[in-house]
Amino acid sequence: MMKQLHKQSSVNHRRDEETPSTLSSPYSPKALKHPRSLPRSINYLFKEQRLLFILVGILIGSTFFILQPTLSRLGPSDPNSAINTVSRSFSTAHNLVSKPTHAKVGRVPVALGKRRLRIVVTGGAGFVGSHLVDKLLDRGNDVIVIDNFFTGRKNNLVHHFGNPRFELIRHDVVEPVLLEVDQIYHLACPASPVHYKYNPVKTIISFSTSYTNVMGTLNMLGLAKRIGARFLLTSTSEVYGDPLEHPQKETYWGNVNPIGERSCYDEGKRTAETLAMDYHRGADVEVRIARIFNTYGPRMCLDDGRVVSNFVAQAIRKQPLTVYGDGKQTRSFQYVSDLVNGLMALMDGEHVGPFNLGNPGEFTMLELAEVVKETIDSSATIEFRPNTADDPHKRKPDISKAKELLNWEPKVSLREGLPLMVSDFQNRILNEDEGKGIN
Repeated sequence: MMKQLHKQSSVNHRRDEETPSTLSSPYSPKALKHPRSLPRSINYLFKEQRLLFILVGILIGSTFFILQPTLSRLGPSDPNSAINTVSRSFSTAHNLVSKPTHAKVGRVPVALGKRRLRIVVTGGAGFVGSHLVDKLLDRGNDVIVIDNFFTGRKNNLVHHFGNPRFELIRHDVVEPVLLEVDQIYHLACPASPVHYKYNPVKTIISFSTSYTNVMGTLNMLGLAKRIGARFLLTSTSEVYGDPLEHPQKETYWGNVNPIGERSCYDEGKRTAETLAMDYHRGADVEVRIARIFNTYGPRMCLDDGRVVSNFVAQAIRKQPLTVYGDGKQTRSFQYVSDLVNGLMALMDGEHVGPFNLGNPGEFTMLELAEVVKETIDSSATIEFRPNTADDPHKRKPDISKAKELLNWEPKVSLREGLPLMVSDFQNRILNEDEGKGIN
């Protein structure tokens, strides 16, 4: 009995020695585990075939990422196209989550060819403007024409009156207008000598630097700024004046008489270019500038003072062809369809300009008169008259910039385009659709 008590006491004493800390502090922290040794980690990977599962997972993942580009190109008829659809849906959902709706939205670039554009053409009832409207509507765009009919004619657009994508607004651009459009072609300005000499004050109103006299261009530039539209200004070769450089490059600053009879037009267009570039640099307006050289074609005003329309109308009416000065002044003549293609290439491109848009084929006035005689009436006579003030002696565009950056150059020669214009003039003159003088 005594032996058993002694044995039990010894056992209890050993237990007390083994767990002194447990009894003294019931809240002592748990002892840190020792890190597994490398052999135990390797043993863990091999245990229950875990390594095999890891290798199979890597193989499946690699196969998916190798085949994914091929699957994304499969058409919707392919049974595996569902994988591509899920991938696109996941990407879209990720973008929606990662981009908060309150984030600032920048200017959206014009998606040419992807959606129908809404375009305004100021001066769209005029000669060039109406042809531009035709081409824009043929391309599938919505077109709004703004014209005060100072030189434009409704007859130039009557064939579009039933088109739901066409709108015509009788409005003077010197007054504000509110529209929502993607592009603005600003053509509004009397462009022929008869018209801008007839009313020089109204001509300069659209392009002067004084705030009270610049409302035409300023209104359209302001509209472009407010709505984020791209703005194209149709300037002119007249900004070169009576040039001392031949042919004229866009880098040439010109030789213009600021107080001459033509200055309301010449200086007005030069100022318009200044305004456009100020809005481009200072207000981030997407601007395009075209410098247009002599253009001819159907729908020109019969008696607008331009040399081609003068010669054609005179030959049809059996009148002498009036040549001013010695007839050795040179001009370059482009057909209107070439100009329209150039304007659209400029608007749709990414270069501001200015760009010369003209036909580099150069003719003297006497040579032009001979071409008109060959086309209409070989018996027509030529009558010489004193030259007009500030009439440029030479005018020929250097279009290398347009060729390189716009991939544009004229296609229609004078002898090809002139008969098309003659046919239109004959119909209007013989049917007396238009009178003489201001149209």
